[in-house]
Amino acid sequence: MGLGGCIILIAVGAILTFATDWHMQGVNLDLVGVILMIVGLIGVTTFSSIARRRRVVVPPTTSTVVEERRRDGYSDGYGV
Repeated sequence: MGLGGCIILIAVGAILTFATDWHMQGVNLDLVGVILMIVGLIGVTTFSSIARRRRVVVPPTTSTVVEERRRDGYSDGYGV
């Protein structure tokens, strides 16, 4: 689950908890909303910790320059 999915879980949970007044028999929508918000927060913290580990700065490696030599008898390219 990505960061967007976690934020959607938090939003849906908040809507169910604070913005609805439905009453369903056998289902407590306030509790379902709180559970969704908690799961979304756990997901955000997990995603953040994993993303922080991926952003480790690696020093650039020095590249080796390979110089090619001409084998036609000319050393400087002018024929001398």
